[in-house]
Amino acid sequence: MKLTLDFKPLKRLGWPYRLLGIALMTLCLLVGLNGRSPQAMALNVEAGSWTGASFPVENFQAYTSPFGFRTSPTGGRGYEFHSGLDIAAPEGSYIRSWWGGSVVEVINDQGCGVGLVIESGDWEHIYCHLSGQVQTIQGRPTLIDRQGGLQVSEGQTIPSAARIGRVGMSGRTTGPHLHWGLRYGDRWVDPALVLRAMHRDR
Repeated sequence: MKLTLDFKPLKRLGWPYRLLGIALMTLCLLVGLNGRSPQAMALNVEAGSWTGASFPVENFQAYTSPFGFRTSPTGGRGYEFHSGLDIAAPEGSYIRSWWGGSVVEVINDQGCGVGLVIESGDWEHIYCHLSGQVQTIQGRPTLIDRQGGLQVSEGQTIPSAARIGRVGMSGRTTGPHLHWGLRYGDRWVDPALVLRAMHRDR
């Protein structure tokens, strides 16, 4: 999910009105995010137990783009809402399921590229920019990565820490990384909050 704010029209206004305009746009975005800021989820995250969770990337290199507002990495104008955490790793590195659950969507689009959505109770975890391709097998969309020895279909049950894909360059990306998104119910959650809670429970 990407929401874009274009601040260009505000440049014609004086500074007090610019600040008011930015504040109103931010308020509208928070309403669009169900009235909850990312920080509002922190208490729920900290209260949970995360001993069953797995870090999603092998051969971790760096966090390259955090959750929240950012300028477009591909040269677009204005600011956009980045709904996940970008985790860099060498191309071909394996990606593991953060939690056990069921594959509810195999993605193949211009933004996410090849990706997966796994549902674990009220949580959904989203994985984008994977290697491989999407095919329909026995009526079910399926991620196939022959080089990585992987095949993952919609409806499949996945255990925690299972290898589900590999870092690729599919979709809208400027380098090899995993875009990892988390939703609780219908609300986006900052994955960094969850990673900190997981580290606490190690």
